[in-house]
Amino acid sequence: MTTTQSTEVPTKSATAPATSTAVRVQNAVIKYGFIFVTVALFLYFALSEGSFRESATLLDTLRYVSVAAILGLGVTLTMAVGGMDMSVGAVAGLGVSVAAQTMVVFNQVGAVAIIAVLAAGALAGLLNALLIVVLKIPDMLATLGTMFVIQGSKLILVDGQSITPGMTLDDGSTAPGRFTAGFLKIDRGTVLGIPISVLVFGGLTVAAWVFLARTRWGRVLYAIGANPEASRLAGIRVGAYRALAYVLSGVLASIGGLILAARIGQGDVSAGTSQLLEAVAVALVGTSVLGRGRPNVWGTALGAVLIGIITTGLTIKGLPYYTQDVVEGAVLILALVFSFTLSKRRSS
Repeated sequence: MTTTQSTEVPTKSATAPATSTAVRVQNAVIKYGFIFVTVALFLYFALSEGSFRESATLLDTLRYVSVAAILGLGVTLTMAVGGMDMSVGAVAGLGVSVAAQTMVVFNQVGAVAIIAVLAAGALAGLLNALLIVVLKIPDMLATLGTMFVIQGSKLILVDGQSITPGMTLDDGSTAPGRFTAGFLKIDRGTVLGIPISVLVFGGLTVAAWVFLARTRWGRVLYAIGANPEASRLAGIRVGAYRALAYVLSGVLASIGGLILAARIGQGDVSAGTSQLLEAVAVALVGTSVLGRGRPNVWGTALGAVLIGIITTGLTIKGLPYYTQDVVEGAVLILALVFSFTLSKRRSS
């Protein structure tokens, strides 16, 4: 008895090529979309406004964003361990006050002021580490508390007044010092035509990238951010590494404060207040670059450049400052869509 088996030849779905193409397009949008947006905005402003194309304008744009970018690098480090440093703006402002106090009131040289500012930033980072690691306070709440303490303390120390050369002190005498010429070069000086603050921004970006992407410490920080409990079980000293991230963030914020102090040339009590939102924004924007969906140094740097392009371009076009905030907010939302909404759809 002979039996025959009927075999069905599987047919290829007509929608398979279309689906495959759609997936590739979506992946390309997630990976390169934000870079495309940055390049497109740059070309738009460059082609529509002649002054935007000038090298001086481009360097001023980088100089303008250098403070927010450096603070954003600190935020990126804390995001790598699953946290968020909300005190970076206050620490930068503290650096401005400490620099002014050191040089104007105590009549010290710029080198002493730099050491004092860096030490103040490290101490602020240690305070955050104490609150988060030892006292187990959630990162965002702890750093918000630090932010308010620092902002209030620096106002108390100077009676709510900005520190300026020649000001009258509490005892009736005149402040003997001033911002030294060497210190002011931190923001106002150039090397081969490039502002020193831009060189500092570039150097710190490379250093932070090497630290996070090319060293064991950086890989451990990412591991802690991904799964702190698994890291602990693997023998990693999670608390020590989280403390390291916040101390480094404090030091980076103080470097931003040094640049800000050299830019302002006085101990403005409101300095650094507006830097927090920009620093957090550029760090969040950076998570969308190349579709990585996680904090990364080059993404933060590109986010800062994008914010600078938008601000400079809209300023040249004469748009009011409040419209710039709307555009920057829209760009941040777009970046978050790339980082979370589209990337989750790709992974699902």
